Amino acid sequence: MIYALIFNCAIVITFYRFVYSKLNGNLSFVKEFKLLGLTSEPALQKVLFVVFCFIYVMTVIGNLMIIVIIRYDSHLHKPMYFFLANLSFIEIFYTTAITPNSLKNFLQENRTISFVGCFTQMFFFIGLGSSECVLLSTMAYDRYAAICQPLFYSTIMNPSFCIQLMMLSWSIGFSNSLVHTVYTASLPFCRDRSVNHFFCDAPSVSELSCSETRLNELVSISIGGCIIVASLFLTLISYVCILRAVLNINSVSGRQKAFSTCGSHLLVVALYFGTVILTYLLPGSPSYNEQKRVLSVIYGIVTPFLNPLIYSFKNNDFQNAINKKIINRHIHLAYK
Repeated sequence: MIYALIFNCAIVITFYRFVYSKLNGNLSFVKEFKLLGLTSEPALQKVLFVVFCFIYVMTVIGNLMIIVIIRYDSHLHKPMYFFLANLSFIEIFYTTAITPNSLKNFLQENRTISFVGCFTQMFFFIGLGSSECVLLSTMAYDRYAAICQPLFYSTIMNPSFCIQLMMLSWSIGFSNSLVHTVYTASLPFCRDRSVNHFFCDAPSVSELSCSETRLNELVSISIGGCIIVASLFLTLISYVCILRAVLNINSVSGRQKAFSTCGSHLLVVALYFGTVILTYLLPGSPSYNEQKRVLSVIYGIVTPFLNPLIYSFKNNDFQNAINKKIINRHIHLAYK
């Protein structure tokens, strides 16, 4: 209900804003922006290039491995792993939206990005990030259904419902992104085109506008904040119910098994939502903006890298699937 209302409001507001900008001639066709990046020191830029490149390659490999393992191991064809495969898919393109361009900027002085490129990057980064927020709350609901309603789990989390939840997360995420992107792109920009960030983040680009941006900030925070807060609230409610159910389990092994299935997801939720809320929903001084850039590295680059490790390191199903694949490969090579 909440997500459907957000989705409809996003479409209506975006359409109104686009028409209003057209009628008033406020669409500013800027050719390009300049990204200031994380640092201006050449030596540090080379170090960051190596670090970012390593993290990006490992992120893509790790998340692709999760998708492939889930796809080809029939024991992992469960709702929990269906959502995890979708999360890995989002993570690959989420970090791809900003990392390759950042790597390019580390190696050259010309850090310009075209107007179209800037807002394309913004659209996909916000869309995929918002989709991840909703998907994380969906995964929490899946764990709630598995632990608190075990007898009805297969009925509740049927394949059709899982696909609907996945499509809902994408729809909400990109409708939110549409609002942010259109609102920011419709602003008139001043002569200073230097974005104080290493990618086209909506608040950083909005700071370059010559006009008043309070309405933009209000709408963006209202819609984006609703998605973040609602997703986090639903996640916390799910885990409160899970905690109550787990505490009623008599056996110690049963409690440990229940906590092990939720621990990795809780760690990802804390890391992702914590940094996003600190970056976008809490007010800060101009000096705090420098810290926000560091936080954006955590949720935009580091978190997609850590997710495969967090979800697979202590997951017995994944360990068994990987071991089985390695054993089968050795047997195949032995008889070849």
